[in-house]
Amino acid sequence: MWNAENRHWSFPDFHRPCRYRPCGTPPRHDDTGTQGKGNFQIELNYEFTHEDSGGFKEDVHQIEPVLSYGIIDSVDFVVALPYQFISTREEGVKNREDGISDLSIEVKWRFYECEGFSLAAKPGISIPTGDDDEGLGAGRVGGSFFLIATQEIEPWAFHFNAGYGRNESTAEEERDIWHFSLASEFEAAPWLKLVANVGAERNTDLESDTPAVFALGGMIFPVLENLDLDVGVKAGLTRPEVEPTTHVAAGLGHERTG
Repeated sequence: MWNAENRHWSFPDFHRPCRYRPCGTPPRHDDTGTQGKGNFQIELNYEFTHEDSGGFKEDVHQIEPVLSYGIIDSVDFVVALPYQFISTREEGVKNREDGISDLSIEVKWRFYECEGFSLAAKPGISIPTGDDDEGLGAGRVGGSFFLIATQEIEPWAFHFNAGYGRNESTAEEERDIWHFSLASEFEAAPWLKLVANVGAERNTDLESDTPAVFALGGMIFPVLENLDLDVGVKAGLTRPEVEPTTHVAAGLGHERTG
């Protein structure tokens, strides 16, 4: 059974190279693990995104605290509120903005588990707390629903995510977003886990039918008994992922039994 005593990996959001995250995108590639009743986890995620294409340059630094709380053994309540620093340059004109982005609230329910295989459902809502005029938020309430499958075959674990998101925003974008991703985790040593993830989702650009395809790799270091350090690098495999684009992120998670 996956619980607060079994560390489950959760990277910061690698899926979207734009300033704000449409609600169709999960905050991280997830597994079916939950905290357990009365337990909680606090993550502090950092992400850096760089875009350089067609004379337009953009750097985005995002800091995202995430709180997960176990309502019962199989159900978690998850809330996250990112803060972004955005720097752009186009035709010699520089612009800088910073502020909170959109608040996300999710509930994860692991409804099935048997012999290392488990399933979970994760509905979510995005609340427009960010300034959409400055590119910090969507400007409208959005929603999402994801199904998650995990298979453990020690020292391996595999995680599949499939879902739909309603990308409500003030921008002229595709509203109905599908997403699929598959991740693998390998425990190379007691102090090191290696992870890889590939995925695709519908392009938000109304003029393009090419899906956004990505791949990422990373490492998890259990620094202390209840403290992990996660580091990952992500690259787009299709043009909608903004070529060339690389993401570097680090996350700290702390778990405590209540």
